[in-house]
Amino acid sequence: MSEEAFNMSIRKFLKEVGVTSQRKIEETVRDRQIGGKNLKVRITLTAEGTGLNHVVEGEIELP
Repeated sequence: MSEEAFNMSIRKFLKEVGVTSQRKIEETVRDRQIGGKNLKVRITLTAEGTGLNHVVEGEIELP
């Protein structure tokens, strides 16, 4: 596999993660009437057959 194809594959995966994650967060906020000013979020990235375990945490300001 070429480096370019590898990078495109990663970008395609990350785009899918971003789009679907945004939809799920919006649905959660809209449907559950979450109180407060911020929503604490966490994403864990793993890769089957590897030791990859990357956690990203953050807060999203609510409307």
